[in-house]
Amino acid sequence: MRVPQFLRDWSLPIAMVGGAAAYFIYKALPLPEGTNDIVSSVVSVVQPGLIFAMLFVTFCKVRVKELRPSRWHLWLLAFQLLPFMVLSLMITFSHGMPFGVKVLLETAMLCLICPTATAAAVITAKLGGNSASLISYTMQINIAVAVVAPLFLAFSHPVEGMSLSGSFLVIIAKVFPLLLLPLLFASLARRFAPGLHGWLVTKGRNLPFMLWLVALSLAIAVTTRAIVNARLSLFVMAGIGVVSLICCLLQFYAGRRIGARYGEVVTGGQALGQKNTVFAIWFAYTFMTPVTAIAGGFYSVWHNLVNTFQLYKKNRLIDKNL
Repeated sequence: MRVPQFLRDWSLPIAMVGGAAAYFIYKALPLPEGTNDIVSSVVSVVQPGLIFAMLFVTFCKVRVKELRPSRWHLWLLAFQLLPFMVLSLMITFSHGMPFGVKVLLETAMLCLICPTATAAAVITAKLGGNSASLISYTMQINIAVAVVAPLFLAFSHPVEGMSLSGSFLVIIAKVFPLLLLPLLFASLARRFAPGLHGWLVTKGRNLPFMLWLVALSLAIAVTTRAIVNARLSLFVMAGIGVVSLICCLLQFYAGRRIGARYGEVVTGGQALGQKNTVFAIWFAYTFMTPVTAIAGGFYSVWHNLVNTFQLYKKNRLIDKNL
């Protein structure tokens, strides 16, 4: 197997392993006190910066008028929101629930309600799906989460000093800048910098995916830190891993089945299965039992392994047709 072909087929696992290895190497270095705070600050700036750049290039290939809601989006919204509501009510009205059971239910809630990853448009395009439809659904699910999640969590997981409107604004402020600003800048580039815009569309085809690999390595490094530092029993941690895996596979399967009815197999699978796991970790720390944050870390591993398998199959199909 040629090296370029190997890197093409296994780029996601290489980025994931590299991110995890980078964390352990960093922890083993004899660094001066205060380095952790500096590194955390740098990552908190670099990671959204990479996502912004990645989405900007992706959005250059999409026109605003193409971001239309579709009927199949409603089915995906129902699949994400209704189970979350039911599980939230179960926790609300189940008094004396064992801690482990509650954590597992919260894990399922978190994995189901978590919005589509902003990077899903990049993988969707790589797999031959409809990026515009995926972006449209990403915006819809983020709005839906901002409305529905605070309403139900106010009863099952009340946050002291935070109103429903406050929760809504906190969620919107967390997710929408990284969705709307790249779209705005892409529209401005199309209008005022056609040369740059044309180059990004024609020559920068693989740039979003390369940026995503770097962002993925950082995300996995952060995920590794969260899992390593989690103070949980092995039984509970294994349970969170299993529940998050089941939710991941179920959502990819359901998304592809729903999308197939409307000619959007790839887009449906990515819209429902690929999650904004950074948001999931933040959401768990902010609104739920904090230990469930590692569910976002596990899910990050699972959905990227699924994406690796899909990209491998896609590349093999391309090779056969050459």
